[in-house]
Amino acid sequence: MNRSYRKHRSTASILLIITAIAVAVLIAAAAFIYFAGIRYIRYNYEDGYVKYFGRVDENGDPLSGTLVYESGVRAKVNLEKTEISYSNGDLYEGPLKNLRRHGFGRLIYKNGDVYEGEFTEDKISGTGKYSYVNGDVYEGQFKNGLMDGTGSYTWQNGSIYTGGFREGKKDGEGTFVWYYGDRYEGNYRMDQKSGYGVYTWNNGDTYAGEYAEDARSGQGTYTWANGEKYEGSFKNNVMWGEGKYTWPSGRVYTGYFENGVIVRVVGDDAAGQ
Repeated sequence: MNRSYRKHRSTASILLIITAIAVAVLIAAAAFIYFAGIRYIRYNYEDGYVKYFGRVDENGDPLSGTLVYESGVRAKVNLEKTEISYSNGDLYEGPLKNLRRHGFGRLIYKNGDVYEGEFTEDKISGTGKYSYVNGDVYEGQFKNGLMDGTGSYTWQNGSIYTGGFREGKKDGEGTFVWYYGDRYEGNYRMDQKSGYGVYTWNNGDTYAGEYAEDARSGQGTYTWANGEKYEGSFKNNVMWGEGKYTWPSGRVYTGYFENGVIVRVVGDDAAGQ
């Protein structure tokens, strides 16, 4: 009986010692990690969490370690070199705020595109320059990763648009100059000419008037380089409705047009002068 009791006490003592040692080791490890500047940080956002484990600076900000996003993307942080390498192949150079890209930085995409400019809460927002691998370049304002505000987009072939953007598309007042010489100044809505605008062709023809869904539609004036002129209604880029056609000789037709052709003559001046 005594022998069994002593054996039980011995086993309990050993377990107690092992437990104490394990606790001491954990405390020592935690102390080492803490004094080595290693931290675990997590932020929860509406679009998912961001976690960080690694070294921090004296302000508690990430220095070198690993970021883990709820989407599954991971990133190696080395802010001593101001670099963050993502598992999808992208590379970011710039500051973080609450584990998100924030402030002025540079993002190099795996496909070769490069953005340099302002970030807000991990998104491209503010003023910056986006250079596409195909040679196109946009400089201007962004919002939530899209061109939004005022900016200038230059295509690799030399065409340039300068003006308003909304949600990644031309929107508002702007000027588009094509590489082959055509020019449009006027209003856009969601990437289409809409409202009042003036289009000048490289051959000297001009149109000044209303647009709808990227086509001449409504009231306007089309002047040919040879001096002929049409003033009146348009539909889907052709003369359609009431209008007046004037020749350089002074001859005038006033009447109804359909699909670009006179179909009904109105008024005494219709026969011309």
